[in-house]
Amino acid sequence: MADNVIEETDNYPGKDELEWGYEEGVEWGLLFPEANGEYQSPINLNSREARYDPRLLEVGLNPNYVVCRDCEVINDGHTVRIMLKSKSVVTGGPLPSDHEYELNEVRFHWGKENQRGSEHTVNFKAFPMELHLIHWNSTLFNSVEEAMGKKKGILIIALFVQVGKEHLGLKAITDVLQDLQYKGKTKIIPCFNPNTLLPDPLLRDYWVYEGSLTTPPCSENVIWILYRYPLTISQMQIEEFRRLRSHIKGAELQEGNDGMLGDNFRPTQPLSDRMVRAAFQ
Repeated sequence: MADNVIEETDNYPGKDELEWGYEEGVEWGLLFPEANGEYQSPINLNSREARYDPRLLEVGLNPNYVVCRDCEVINDGHTVRIMLKSKSVVTGGPLPSDHEYELNEVRFHWGKENQRGSEHTVNFKAFPMELHLIHWNSTLFNSVEEAMGKKKGILIIALFVQVGKEHLGLKAITDVLQDLQYKGKTKIIPCFNPNTLLPDPLLRDYWVYEGSLTTPPCSENVIWILYRYPLTISQMQIEEFRRLRSHIKGAELQEGNDGMLGDNFRPTQPLSDRMVRAAFQ
């Protein structure tokens, strides 16, 4: 059945990888040396210091996304992931000419309260949520794993999310989160349209900079595109994310850990000598 919830709770992605979490004091750099790099993400975007680059508008950023059938949605204990099978690609904008970047998955980062949650901040303001459309360069590489950490290998398009009216495109996801309460739970949804995650074509102003993955191994050489205008989801929708758990069913929790999945954002990292460019004035 298409809506079957898989019960094998010990078969979650990354099962054999090093354990990591978002708890205070956890030093990712000890386990993942790339996390000590100079060009890490996320960052605070200072809108006054971003440099307008009219060349970004010479070739428009062109997402060519298609509807995904039988998408897998996963609670991996760190985030919610939507794994996309259909070939959705993006070209243009700041990307190398004639290179296609294929959409691999969508990930979410959110706060336990509305005043925090996004990984990037804008003039030190956080949003309640941020979602990441993770792409890999299918012109140069054969898989997302091969592209990881390589020059021009990975593109992440990020969207800030604010709370307001319901987001119909994300309803397909928020409606099934109750079935993904514990780490390791997965669900196949019949249909998901990643186009609904992009802002209105007239509101596609963006910033671009070079950084890293925001989760271990924190590999660098990631092209980041951050849309200026946020998406909107309802308070009820964000609460569905906040009901998720970061542990497998029946796990014993350490003292002080409530087991709820949330506040899954990395603190902002130093900009160092990087330049943030803006495709708008």
